[in-house]
Amino acid sequence: MRRVQYEHSGGPEVLEVVAAEVPAPGAGELLVRVEAIGVTLSAIRRISVAQQLRAEVAGEVVAVGDGVDGYSEGYRVVGLCTSDAYAEYVVLAADQASAIPDGASAVDAVALMRSGLVALGALDTAAPREGETALVTAAAGGVGHLAVQLARVRGASWVTAAVSAEAKADFVRELGADEVFTYDQLHCGKQADYALDGVGGSGLAETLGGLAEGGRAVTYGTGAGLIDTEDLLAGGKTLTGFRIGRLAQRDAARYEDLRQEVWQYYASGLLHPVVHAEFALDDAAAAHAVIEQRENLGKVVLVP
Repeated sequence: MRRVQYEHSGGPEVLEVVAAEVPAPGAGELLVRVEAIGVTLSAIRRISVAQQLRAEVAGEVVAVGDGVDGYSEGYRVVGLCTSDAYAEYVVLAADQASAIPDGASAVDAVALMRSGLVALGALDTAAPREGETALVTAAAGGVGHLAVQLARVRGASWVTAAVSAEAKADFVRELGADEVFTYDQLHCGKQADYALDGVGGSGLAETLGGLAEGGRAVTYGTGAGLIDTEDLLAGGKTLTGFRIGRLAQRDAARYEDLRQEVWQYYASGLLHPVVHAEFALDDAAAAHAVIEQRENLGKVVLVP
């Protein structure tokens, strides 16, 4: 089979496709023939000699390890693969897998599931109330474009979105945003009751500036840098970090509830994953470059 790997740290250019043995599933694992792989900015930032390429993958189960209940050969699943995810075959922990409903493609599944879980989990953490106003940053990205839709589904009366370039504004408005600003313009918009932040780091300063007094921000962004806490303190605002992997480890029942809720929104037509582009496995570096340069509108997907 073919697999993407890297031998030294760097940017997307260090990724290369090599020949590799098809792995065998161990106890509690599934062997999946991959049909689609989700590409994320967090994966790009983890390219180093100390990390494996992780990603959500979707495909068909071709072998089942010992101790696995609920899955058999021929099942179509999606889930987070924690190592060697960019490959034609991967080993997936059964407890990280979710059955793909009839009518959903593998590409839709990887565009929806992990990004949707992050968006919905962050939204739940913000504890929105009916009629409140929302701010979503990185709103054109894989998670952000779903967060805009979910905020509206959960009762936001007004959704302000922040993007890195004006060219993305129409795309985000079509998803349901009422106002769209670049980060340096956020002070022009309606201040929000809560924010879902996909930027993190020093970018949190703009996010906090877009909150009303007493507002709540939840960040899943991994950006670098520090912020001045004066606005946080003076405005009585709160900031909470959210990581979906932590939730999966600590509250499996809630994690499963989120998965089911995401699929329900998708099936009812309330949540529409958007795929910016599909790349062949050989073009993994090009796919990463699109995200690193903040060019994508929605999810970037690899198709082996």
